[in-house]
Amino acid sequence: MSEKELSKVPSGRPQRTPVGQRNILTVKGKDPSYEYRIVNDTDDRIAQYKEAGYEIVPDSAVSVGDKRVNAAGAVGSGKQISVGQGTKAYVMRIPKDWYNEDQAAKLAQVAAVEQATREKALDGTYGEFKLSRD
Repeated sequence: MSEKELSKVPSGRPQRTPVGQRNILTVKGKDPSYEYRIVNDTDDRIAQYKEAGYEIVPDSAVSVGDKRVNAAGAVGSGKQISVGQGTKAYVMRIPKDWYNEDQAAKLAQVAAVEQATREKALDGTYGEFKLSRD
């Protein structure tokens, strides 16, 4: 569609989403100071994420996925979606600062394992050793 044709589209008209491009897990209206995840409500995962500092996003705070008739949630509840086979998932978030700290800790753990591997490889008990990050 050309720019001229796009300018003719009524401004109040809802944006059309082609069938092949639907994504029920898209989170819209996110606060940029948080990092968001969709967490399945199975195997006590919600409690694990809460212990790590995540909170369930209130239903009114964000919209999830494309417009659907069955997207209504209970007033005051967390943002919940059906992800198939009877499983529900919640939108959860954590402050960006905490998220970045968690990511730095993961990278530090990887670096420690790589360093230990290098040291073991260089003591002569292993064959050739190469490590690259391509």
